[in-house]
Amino acid sequence: MKIFTGAQIHELDKYTIEHEPIESIDLMERAAKALTRAICEQWPTDIPVVVFAGPGNNGGDALAVARIMAEMNYEVSVYLFNISGHLSSDCAVNRHRLVECKQVKAFVEVIEEFDPPVLEENMLVIDGLFGSGLNKPLAGGFASLVKYINSGASTVVSIDMPSGLMTEDNTYNVRANIIRANMTLTLQQPKLAFYFPENQVFLGKVRVLDIRLSREGIEHIDAQYTIIEENEIRPRLLGRDIYAHKGNMGNALLIAGSYGMAGAAVLATKACMRSGAGKVTVHSPKRNNMILQISVPEAVVQLDPEETIFSEAVDTEDYDALGIGPGLGQSETTAIALIAQLRRTQCPIVADADALNLLSNHRAWLQQLPKGIIMTPHPAEFDRMQGASADSFERLTKARELAERLSAYIILKGHYTALCCPDGHVMFNQTGNAGMATAGSGDVLTGIITALLARGYKQQDACMVGMFLHGLAGDIAAKHVGMESLIASDLIQYLPEAFKRLND
Repeated sequence: MKIFTGAQIHELDKYTIEHEPIESIDLMERAAKALTRAICEQWPTDIPVVVFAGPGNNGGDALAVARIMAEMNYEVSVYLFNISGHLSSDCAVNRHRLVECKQVKAFVEVIEEFDPPVLEENMLVIDGLFGSGLNKPLAGGFASLVKYINSGASTVVSIDMPSGLMTEDNTYNVRANIIRANMTLTLQQPKLAFYFPENQVFLGKVRVLDIRLSREGIEHIDAQYTIIEENEIRPRLLGRDIYAHKGNMGNALLIAGSYGMAGAAVLATKACMRSGAGKVTVHSPKRNNMILQISVPEAVVQLDPEETIFSEAVDTEDYDALGIGPGLGQSETTAIALIAQLRRTQCPIVADADALNLLSNHRAWLQQLPKGIIMTPHPAEFDRMQGASADSFERLTKARELAERLSAYIILKGHYTALCCPDGHVMFNQTGNAGMATAGSGDVLTGIITALLARGYKQQDACMVGMFLHGLAGDIAAKHVGMESLIASDLIQYLPEAFKRLND
């Protein structure tokens, strides 16, 4: 699914109006009916409704919703803010229609003075002040109104966007001047701002309503941001030939673990084995030998010359993929071995955890990374590499730019993990849950993607399939053990079920 910018949403509306064809006021009515259906599914007719409408098309949507709800016997009071004395043409039409609707309890057009209604706990507030066209923070009277709504105990439903929240970049927004909705009913496509953790407090529950905008228009508009869906993953899965043997199912190498961090190596190795690699070798310090031999008997253990750290690059000629970094430690000897390993490795590479921390301590080395490398930082690891970001949008922008500059794939981990590709495209993963916020989850992801690379997946497909499987295994695990009790090894346990779901 594509995620459009505010400008692209306007373009899609225009395309639909021209090519369906349909009058813009009729398209607004279609949207209002979809919004009303969604609201009426949640709240009965005995709840008092207060509608706040702005002067633009978002306000026009709100006025149309108010009229339809009043005709359905809801007790509706409406406040239209026309401070500038100018309404959009469709908002003006819906104002006229609302005035003629005898069932509306009260209609107030605010031009100068505003006497706010009392917002009580048993009321429903419909926020239709500003939508996806907003391009600057709210100020003055509208900011005061937002604060007033937020201070009340009423349930708030926002149309398309919580008023005050901008569609993409809210880095310099004033957070106190944004509606905190209990539910956001967004039209046709999700918005980029919905995928950033700091914005969740404004959104409440999000529903995407299909208002039948032009399918051809959606296909026609090139989106920089998309959401990975299950129907995109299934065709990318590689089959397993009935005559397959371990020699042609991929030979993976993991360089992981320092003394005291053998668990990271174990998790990555087990995940790699569970993700279909025919053979997995794990290179680790000597003191991890017994732990690895016992924990993952299916893997080949290759011991580093040193007792406690990774100290020396290894030959990768016989391997199909390399995963490096989980539990590696950050000694300077390991740092030198790391860059030597990255320079000499010819097969696809996944770099995670301490590999990234070491690179952040030697930022000049980033320019020496091989093209096509996959890096899987969580936000703190990425900030160590590229400097602190004010918010998730700025961090994502930096990650996208770095992926383009290095011709790399950067998986920025989070609730909605984002894959930044060398061509500037960003894909959000929808699988996964808060229970996966636990130590070792990233090590499992490294093992999964390394296995997929060894199996023959191209880098982008390995990232997409790996992210989706990782989150899906987490979702299945959460159903069995609950989010509170979920640990990283549960992800490995439920990987087979995740694969089965995609293959069935």
